[in-house]
Amino acid sequence: MKIRSTTPAAIAAAALLAATLPLAVAGSAQASGSDGRVIKTGSCSGSTSWKIKAKPDDGRIEVEAEIDSNRTGQSWDWVLLHDGGVTARGTSVTRGRSGSFSIERRTVDADGTDRFTFRAVNPATDEVCVAKVAL
Repeated sequence: MKIRSTTPAAIAAAALLAATLPLAVAGSAQASGSDGRVIKTGSCSGSTSWKIKAKPDDGRIEVEAEIDSNRTGQSWDWVLLHDGGVTARGTSVTRGRSGSFSIERRTVDADGTDRFTFRAVNPATDEVCVAKVAL
């Protein structure tokens, strides 16, 4: 026979777990600065990590995305989307001691919330990184 707990504390604990579980699965953290900057970090499909930042910049938006694989010499194909449309695309190679690369773009500041998606794929390993930020 199962015993159910319907105490207010049990209900509150279940609600808290249900609300936070999607955040844990998404694997990203967000920070906001007093200058309007938004920074998000997360993990890719393998061992690589990503970071994406967006901030207001003289009537435009500066977006910076970084891939950190800790392996120098990896080639990554990437695309940056702004509100669903391609803003930039390219191929970058991880460099330096950190085995990382970053891209930086300044885009138009559209009306309302601007949503950016940075997607990078390592064709040699099929690892995929998807970073999203809204400003």
